Amino acid sequence: MEDKENLLNADERPDVERLSKERLEGERTAAEGRGEDDIHEEVCSICRRPESKAGKMVQMPGKVCLCHACMQKAFDSLSKSGMDLGQLSAIPFMNLNIKDMASFLRPDMAVPKKQKPKKREKDEKTHTIKDIPPPHLIKQQLDKSIVGQERAKKVMSVAVYNHYKRTLLGGRQTEEGGAEDEVTIEKSNILMLGPTGSGKTFMVKTLAKLLDVPLAIADATSLTEAGYIGDDIESVVSKLLAEADNDVEKAERGIIFIDEVDKIAKKQQTNARDVSGESVQQELLKLLEGSLVEVPIGASQKNAMTPTATVDTDDILFICGGAFPGLEDIIKERLSKKTSMGFGAALKDQFDEDKDLLGKVTNEDLRRFGMIPEFLGRLPVNVTFQKLDESLMKRILTEPKNAVLKQYVKLLAYDEVKLEFDEQALDWIVEEAMKKETGARALRAILEDLMLDIMYEIPKDPDIGAVVITRSYLEKRGGPGIALRGQVE
Repeated sequence: MEDKENLLNADERPDVERLSKERLEGERTAAEGRGEDDIHEEVCSICRRPESKAGKMVQMPGKVCLCHACMQKAFDSLSKSGMDLGQLSAIPFMNLNIKDMASFLRPDMAVPKKQKPKKREKDEKTHTIKDIPPPHLIKQQLDKSIVGQERAKKVMSVAVYNHYKRTLLGGRQTEEGGAEDEVTIEKSNILMLGPTGSGKTFMVKTLAKLLDVPLAIADATSLTEAGYIGDDIESVVSKLLAEADNDVEKAERGIIFIDEVDKIAKKQQTNARDVSGESVQQELLKLLEGSLVEVPIGASQKNAMTPTATVDTDDILFICGGAFPGLEDIIKERLSKKTSMGFGAALKDQFDEDKDLLGKVTNEDLRRFGMIPEFLGRLPVNVTFQKLDESLMKRILTEPKNAVLKQYVKLLAYDEVKLEFDEQALDWIVEEAMKKETGARALRAILEDLMLDIMYEIPKDPDIGAVVITRSYLEKRGGPGIALRGQVE
C-alpha cells in the first residue's frame, strides 16, 4: 500500500508546500484576532538565524529580513569600496532611511562627511596675520603668567610677532595694483640666556599656547653627530611633526625650543672627537638657516619600514636656551680688564652685585664660552633673563594666574576647606627657596614638603572649614590655625 502511494504521479500528489503556507497564514490570522503576538520568529535572509539568536531583525523591502550583524557587514563592504552611504536611496531595493539606521552603524560611519571640509576651512582661517596679536597684547598675556623679566618679555613679543608676519605674509609686501616688493624678510631665531628657574622654558610654552602653534621641546644634551650613539639632529624636527599630528603644513608654522644649548659648547683641551659639542653645532646650522629635512613619521629614527615626510624648516622658529654657567665670570673678566693702578683703578668685585650682568654679554663672550661663530650668527636675537631676587620670588609665589599657592588653594577648595598663608609664612618660604639657588622651581619643591601633612590630615576631619599657614608652623614651633565650618565667614 505504501509503495502504491509512493508511485503516485506528481500531479496527483497534494501540494504540501501550499498547504503549509495556508496553515501558517491561518494560525497567524487567528493569533492577530486574539491580540497575541506573532507566534513565528523572523529569520535572517542571509545567515538564516532566528530572532532568538540574532536579535531583532531589520525589515527590508520585499519582505526581506536582515540581522544587525549581516547589516553591518553589508555597510562595511560598501564603505570599503569607497561608496557614499548617502547614495543608497538610489539603489533598487535599498530605499533606506540612513538617519534611522544610525544606531546600527559605527560612530565614524554615522558622522556626516560634510563636517570634515568645514573643520579644515576653520583651521586654515585661524592662521592669518589678523589672528596674531600685536606685541603689546602678547606682552599683556605674558604678564598674567610671568612675573618680572620685563625686557625679556618685550624682546620675545616683538621677535615672535615679526617672525609670524614674515611667515604668514610670505616675507613680501604687495601693494594694491602693484608688483611685489623686492625686500625679503630674513628669519631671526632667538637665543635665551639666564640662570636656571628664571622662566625661559615657561615663557616659550606660554607663547606657543597663546599663538596656538605646535611646540617641540628638545634637549641638546642627547644630540650627537650622525653615526654615533644618541639622537640625530633630525629627531628635533620629528618631535615637532609628532606634536602637529603628522601634519607637515602645520608643523612648518611651529616653534622648536632647544633647551640646554650651553651643553653643546666646544670642549676645551681635548684630543678626542667632539661628537656632542662642536659637531652638533655644525649639524644644527642647516636647520637654523632653513632646509628640507627628511624625517620619519611616528618614529625617532629612520629605517626602511618607516614612512618619511619632507619638512621645510625655513618658516620654523628656533629658540635656543641655556643657563650658560661660568659666562658671568667671562663677562666680569672682560669688563674689569684694565691695567690702571691707584685711586682710579677698576675694582675686580665691582660687578659682583650686578643683577643684569648677563645683559652685557657679547658674541665674543659666547665664543670664549665655546659657541662657534656660525652658530651665533644664526641666532641674531639675544634675550637675557635676570636672576630672581626675594621680591620677585614672593610675587611669583602669589601673583601669576597659575601660581603655586593658588594651586594648593584650589586643591583644598575641592574638600570645601579655605587655605590661607600669612605674610610671615610667605617670607619664610622665599628665604628657604633662595638658599636652594634653583630659581622658581625651588618654590614648588618647598611647598610640596611643607603641605604634605596638611593635605594628608585635613580630609580626615569633615568639620574643618579653614586652615591658616603661619611661620611658627613652618619653623616647627607650633601648629597651623584651624577654624571649624561654622566659624568660617
